[in-house]
Amino acid sequence: MTSARITAVLGPTNTGKTHYAIQRMLSHRTGIIGLPLRLLAREVYDRIVAVRGPGVVALITGEERIVPPRAAYWVCTVEAMPEGMGADFLAIDEIQLCAAPERGHVFTDRLLHARGLHETLFLGADTMRGAIAAMVPEAQFMYRDRMSQLTYTGSKKISRMPARAAIVGFSVENVYAIAELLRRTKGGAAVVMGALSPRTRNAQVEMYQNGDVDYLVATDAIGMGLNLDISHVAFSSLIKFDGHRMRHLQPQELAQIAGRAGRHIENGTFGVTGEAPPLDEEVAEAITEHQFAPVNKLHWRNSRLQFGSVKRLIATLEERTDDRWLTRVRESDDLKALKALSGDTEVAARASDGPSVKLLWEVCRVPDFRGISAGEHASLLTHIYNDLHQLGHVSANWFGLQVRRIDRVDGDIDTLSKRLAYIRTWTYVAQRNGWLRDENHWRDETRAVEDRLSDALHGALTQRFVDRRTSILLRRLKQKESLLADVNDKGEVTVEGEFVGRLEGFQFRMDKAGSPDEAKTLRQASVQALVPQFHLLADRFYNAPDPEIDFTEQGGLMWGDQAVGKLVAGSDPFKPGVAAFVDDEAGEDVAAKVQRRLQHFIDRKIAAGFEGLLALKNDETLTGAAKGFAYRMAEGFGIIPRGEVADEVKALDQDARGALRKHGVRFGQFTIFQPLLLKPAATRLRLVLWSLSKGLQEFPEAPPPGLVTVPAAKDAVPGFYAMSGYRAAGERAIRIDMLERLADMLRDKDSRGGFEANPDMLSITGMTLEQFADLMAGLGYKAEKSEREKVKATPVATDDAPNAEAAPTHAEPPEVEPVADAEAAPAEEAAPEMEVFYTFTWGGRAARAARPQGDRPRGKPKGKPKGKGKPQGGGNKPQTFAAKPKREKQIDPDNPFAAALAGFKKD
Repeated sequence: MTSARITAVLGPTNTGKTHYAIQRMLSHRTGIIGLPLRLLAREVYDRIVAVRGPGVVALITGEERIVPPRAAYWVCTVEAMPEGMGADFLAIDEIQLCAAPERGHVFTDRLLHARGLHETLFLGADTMRGAIAAMVPEAQFMYRDRMSQLTYTGSKKISRMPARAAIVGFSVENVYAIAELLRRTKGGAAVVMGALSPRTRNAQVEMYQNGDVDYLVATDAIGMGLNLDISHVAFSSLIKFDGHRMRHLQPQELAQIAGRAGRHIENGTFGVTGEAPPLDEEVAEAITEHQFAPVNKLHWRNSRLQFGSVKRLIATLEERTDDRWLTRVRESDDLKALKALSGDTEVAARASDGPSVKLLWEVCRVPDFRGISAGEHASLLTHIYNDLHQLGHVSANWFGLQVRRIDRVDGDIDTLSKRLAYIRTWTYVAQRNGWLRDENHWRDETRAVEDRLSDALHGALTQRFVDRRTSILLRRLKQKESLLADVNDKGEVTVEGEFVGRLEGFQFRMDKAGSPDEAKTLRQASVQALVPQFHLLADRFYNAPDPEIDFTEQGGLMWGDQAVGKLVAGSDPFKPGVAAFVDDEAGEDVAAKVQRRLQHFIDRKIAAGFEGLLALKNDETLTGAAKGFAYRMAEGFGIIPRGEVADEVKALDQDARGALRKHGVRFGQFTIFQPLLLKPAATRLRLVLWSLSKGLQEFPEAPPPGLVTVPAAKDAVPGFYAMSGYRAAGERAIRIDMLERLADMLRDKDSRGGFEANPDMLSITGMTLEQFADLMAGLGYKAEKSEREKVKATPVATDDAPNAEAAPTHAEPPEVEPVADAEAAPAEEAAPEMEVFYTFTWGGRAARAARPQGDRPRGKPKGKPKGKGKPQGGGNKPQTFAAKPKREKQIDPDNPFAAALAGFKKD
C-alpha cells in the first residue's frame, strides 16, 4: 500500500487551483473539500452537483446541511468539516488563512491534522511555502502560474469606471453609498457581501453575470475564490476594520482581491477610486508580479481539549506552544462566551461533569451572527444550554416564537439584513444534531424563512441600487440588438417593456432621469426604438380625416389632443405657412409628410371658411372701384368699419354696389361686412389669420359665441373688436349685426329733439337701461338722465268681477276719535313712485369730433328744439320732436348716420 500523497498547490489568483482540486476529488471514490466561505462552498457544491448529481454530494456549513444517504463527496466550510470520516481525498482551500487573526487557528489545525486516505491538497498563496514545508515536511509543492496578466491603472472616478468592474468597500455604509452612486450614473450595481445568504448573493451575482448591470460593489468577500466575470477591480479604501481596530490592508490582501480581475485567459486591471490614495509603486509592482513577504507565523489554538471541568476546558483552550511557527490565537468569540456563561450560577451548577462541559462548549461555539452585544449573545446561549441540559432539547415553543418573530419580509434593506442575520442563528441551532426534537421540521422551517428573507433582501437591494430600465436598455444597446418599442393609446412609450416617456404627437417627451448618463441612455435607446414608430404614426396622420385635426386660437395645430405644429405668417394672409413639431430623430421624411398634411388641412380650412370672401377677391368680372373695394374687403378679412372707407363707399355707383352685394357684402350704417363671416368658426379663424398678419406674439381670443355684447377692454389690440365681429361702444362692445338692427330702429327716431329707448332696443342688446345709455354714448349720442312719476297700470274690469255693493273695491277706513286740537294738520299724502328714464339726442359737433373722419355726420341741426325734450302739459310722457328733412335732398340709405342726418341740413 502506497503512503498518502500530500501536495501544496500554490500560486496567485486565477490559476485554476480550486478547479484542479475538484477534478482530483472526483477522480477518487470519496472526497471532502473545506472552503473558507459559505458562499464559495455553495458555488463548489453546485458545480459538483452539475457533474455527478445531487444524490452523491453533501453540503455542510454552519447554516446548511444537505446530506443525501449515498453521499460520497462532501463540500464544507473549513469549520464545519466532519472529523474522522476517512475520505480518500481531502483538500483545504485558501490555506494562507492560517495567518488570519480570527479564524487562522481552524485552518492551522486542518493543516496539521486533516488528511485524506490517498491524497491531500492544500491550496493557497505561495507565501505559505516555507510554513507548509516546516509544518508538513512530507508535502510536495506544485506552483501554478496565473493564466492572465494583471495591470495597475491608477485612480479613476466612479463615474468613469469601465464596464464589468468590481468596486470594493470595507463597510456596509461604504458599499451602499457606492452602489447608490452607480445607480444614478451607470444604471445600477449588484451588491455582494459576506453577510448575505447564498440565495441573495447568487441572485445578485446572476444579475451581474447575465449583464443586467455592469458593476459589482462588494466587500473583500469576493477575494476568496468567487469566480466572477470581472475585468477591473477598484479599491474605494485601503483601510479596514478587522474586528478590533482600523488597519491598512497588506499587499497580499490587496492582491487576493485585485486578482479577481481577469478570468481564465482574459487580462485584468486594478486601481483605486473615491477617497483611496494611489497605491505606492512598490505595492502595485508586488501585486502585479505576485511577490509578497512569506508567512512566518500561523495562528494556533490547542485542539486537544479536556472536559473534566469548565476551568480545565478554559485552561486547555488557553494553552501555549513553543513552536516558532505557531502563535496563540487571541481570545476568540467562543472562548469569550464560555467565560461569560461559566459565570452564571445556574450554568456553572449544571456544567459539573464531562458531558455537561462538552455540551456547554458546543453551545458556546454558536456564532454571534446577530452582532448585538456580547451580553445579549451570552443570554441567548444560556437559555439554549439550560434547555438542552434540563429537557434534552431546545424548547420547541420558545424556538418557534423566535423564528416567527423574524418571519416578516416588510421593511428596508437594513431591517431585512438584521432579520437575515437573526435567522442564521436559528438555522445554525437547527443544524445541530439532537438539539431539537423535530429537527428536520425546524431545518426546513428555518431554511424557508431564510429563503423568504433572502428573496426580499435581493428585491430590496435591486430596487434601491438598480435602475432596471437603464440597465436593460444599456445591455440591449451594447448587444446592438433591435429595440422593441410600444406606444399605447395614452401615448406612453415602453422600450423592451420599460417605460421611457410619452409620445406627444411627433415629439418624444422622455421620462425624468436621475443623471445625465441615465438621460443619455434613455434618449439613445428611445430614439432608436421609436424610428419605426414615427414612420407608422406619420402614415396614420397623413391619412387622417380633417375632422381629427384642428387649430387653436393661438395658431397651434392639433391632432386630437396632441400638438403637431403651428401656423406661421406667409406672403399672403390667406396662405399661412406651417411649422411641424417633429423630433429631428424622426427623420426628414416624417417631418415632410407631417408638414404636407398640415398644409393641406389649413388650406382647405381657409378655403371653406372664407369661400365667399375669396370668391369676392378673385372675381375677375369686377372692375374699377368695385375691384378696389373687393381688395379692401379681403385686406379687412371681410369686415371694415364704415368710417375707414367712407370716401370709397361714396365712390361706388349703384352698379358697383350691386355687384358687391351679389357676393354677400352688406353696407351697414356702421360696418361693411359679409354676414356669413360672423359665424363663430369663421371668426375664430379670422382672428388667427389677422394675428399672424400683425405679427402678434399672443393672439387675442374670440368672445364666447352667442353673446350680443361683451365687456370692452381698454387695452385691446387696435382692430381686435372689428375682427371679432364687434364694435366697442362705451364700457361694452356690441356685435356688428345687432348694431345694424339697432341702427334700423333708430332710423325714424327724432335724434335732434330726443327720444327714449323702447323695449325692443333693450331686448336685442340684452342690456339694462343704464348699460344701454352707456352704449348709446359710445355711439355718439347724448344720454340725459331724468326722473318722473311712475304711471300705475289702470285696473281692467272683467265680466266675472262682483258688483261694488257686493264687494267694494276699497274697504272703509276705521273710525277714529276726533282730534282735540281743531287746527290739527291733515294726514300727509303718500309720496308718488318715481322712475328713471333717459332722453337720447345726437351728440352734435363734439360727437363728430370724437369719431373717425369717415364716420362724422355732415350737416347741422335744423331749427331749435321746443322745450329741450322735457314733458309738457302736465303729462307723464315726454314730448317728442320731429325735424323733417327737406324733400329736395334724398338721404343715402347706406349712410351710417342716416338717422342723424334726418335732423340736419346741408352745410
